[in-house]
Amino acid sequence: MDPTITLLLIIALAIIVLSVFLSFVPVMLWISALASGVRVGIFTLVAMRLRRVIPSRIVNPLIKAHKAGLGLTINQLESHYLAGGNVDRVVNALIAAQRANIPLGFERAAAIDLAGRDVLMAVQMSVNPKVIETPVVAAVAKDGIEVKVRARVTVRANIDRLVGGAGEETIIARVGEGIVTTVGSSESHKNVLENPDMISKTVLGKGLDAGTAFEILSIDIADVDVGKNIGAHLQTEQAEADKRIAQAKAEERRAMAVAQEQEMKAKVVEMRARVVESESQVPLAMAEALREGKMGVMDYMNLRNIEADTQMRSSIGKTTPTDKNE
Repeated sequence: MDPTITLLLIIALAIIVLSVFLSFVPVMLWISALASGVRVGIFTLVAMRLRRVIPSRIVNPLIKAHKAGLGLTINQLESHYLAGGNVDRVVNALIAAQRANIPLGFERAAAIDLAGRDVLMAVQMSVNPKVIETPVVAAVAKDGIEVKVRARVTVRANIDRLVGGAGEETIIARVGEGIVTTVGSSESHKNVLENPDMISKTVLGKGLDAGTAFEILSIDIADVDVGKNIGAHLQTEQAEADKRIAQAKAEERRAMAVAQEQEMKAKVVEMRARVVESESQVPLAMAEALREGKMGVMDYMNLRNIEADTQMRSSIGKTTPTDKNE
C-alpha cells in the first residue's frame, strides 16, 4: 500500500479517536475548573458522563459558588441535579442571598427549588417587595348600597415558609374576604367612602399572611366606587314576589268560587228533578183516589176549573206562564 495513503488513514483515525475522546472527556471544562481554582478530577468528570450528568451543568455553577465563597461541594450540586433540581438557579439564589445578608443555606434553597418554587425570585422578592393588585371586590354595606373596592397589597417573600406556604391566590382571597367583612359591618357606605383606610387597618389586623409564603407589609386601597342599590333592588324583587303570591291566592279563591257556583247550579238542577219527580206522583195519586172512591168526579172537575181560572188570571195579569203542574 502506498505510504502516503497509510499516513492519511492513520491521521484520520487519530482525529476520530481524539474527537471521541474529547467529546466524552471534557478536557476544556477540566482546564477551566483548574484555572478557576476548583479542584475537579478528570475521572470525576468521566464518572459524571457515565451517570448521565452533564458536567457543564455542575462545574460552571461550582466555579461561581467558589468565586463567591459559598463553600459548596461537587457532590452537593450533583445530587441536587440528579434529584431534578436547577443547580444554576440555586447557586444564583445563594449568591444573591449572601450579598443581601439573607440567611439561606444550600439545603433549604435546594428544598425550595425541588418544591417547584423559583428560589431566585423568592430571594429577589425578599430584597425588592412585590405589589399584588387585587381584582375589584364588591361588598354591600348595612344600608344596602354596594361598594366596589380595589386594593394593592405589598408583600415580601418569607423564605422560611416557602416550602408548604400558600401562594398569591391565598393572599388575594384573604384580602377580598377582609374587604367584604369590613364593608359589610359598616353602617353606611358613606363611612367607607370617607375613611377608606379603615379597610386596610381592619384587614392588616387579621394577620392574613399566616400560613403563607409571604409577609404582608401594607395594604393600600387604590379605588373605591359606589355600585348598585342592592337593598332597594332586593325590596323590589320581594314586592314583586309578594304580588305574584297574592295574585296566585286570588286566582285560587276565584277558582274555588267558580267551582262552588257550578256545584250550586248542579244542586238546583237536582232539586228541580226531585220536584218534577214529586209532581209526577200527583196524577197517579188522584187516579188511585178516584178508583178507591176517596175523590169524586165533581171534585176532580172543580180542581181542573181552579187550575184553568188560575191560568186565566195569570194571563190577564201579564205574568210569565208557569208550568201547569206548578
